[in-house]
Amino acid sequence: MHKQLPALALMLALTGCATSDWEQGVGQVLGAIQQPAGQSSALGEGEIIGGLREALAQGTTKAINQLGRRDGYWNNAQVRIPLPASMARFESGLRQIGQGKVVDEFHLTLNRAAEQAVPQVADIFGNAVRQMSIQDARAILSGSPDAATQFFRRTTSESIYAKVYPIVQTTTQRVGVTQQYKQLATSYGPLLKMAGVKNLDLDSYVTEQALTGLFTTIAEEEARIRQNPAARTSELLKRVFGSQGR
Repeated sequence: MHKQLPALALMLALTGCATSDWEQGVGQVLGAIQQPAGQSSALGEGEIIGGLREALAQGTTKAINQLGRRDGYWNNAQVRIPLPASMARFESGLRQIGQGKVVDEFHLTLNRAAEQAVPQVADIFGNAVRQMSIQDARAILSGSPDAATQFFRRTTSESIYAKVYPIVQTTTQRVGVTQQYKQLATSYGPLLKMAGVKNLDLDSYVTEQALTGLFTTIAEEEARIRQNPAARTSELLKRVFGSQGR
């Protein structure tokens, strides 16, 4: 139940207006887009921005709900957080001596930390959309398949990192990442040294990987909305993106 609350908060944060207001605004967006070149439009900046909010809400909400649940990262090969590359030789050494289960449990805890942290960033996306300029809105509407995702990367990455990192720190303690790593370091210290693993900041690593997976998932949903009419789950989305010939 609690995993769905950030999604609801995101929808409320992104809108700032009733559904009927969205539909009225997007109808005007559509009319302006379809006007022949050279004709003037009375469409206001706020109406253009308002016309994009539902699409952005759908993409970010779905990504957060998909990843911010048990196995959201772990069962998705595309975004699953891998073991740090610097630990590859260490992992191989442990498996060779029959300690593969230890490695697998450690690997799982990295992903559990990300799954716990991601649901907490909904408000950041809402703030980004509220601050979106008319230039941003036009670029997103007519841009590349990941134009909205790039907008979010540019405007939210720093804030999301700052919010996710302390959550990851707390979660790694709770789900056992730090303890697992210390146990590995204590029990298999020589292998760590041989593998060249030094001063590994697991919290930073997990945070960076969590953000990469989040933006990857948002980009996938954005592309679906743009390219697949069936993914446009409301008349609002159909009119906005249908007007772009997609």
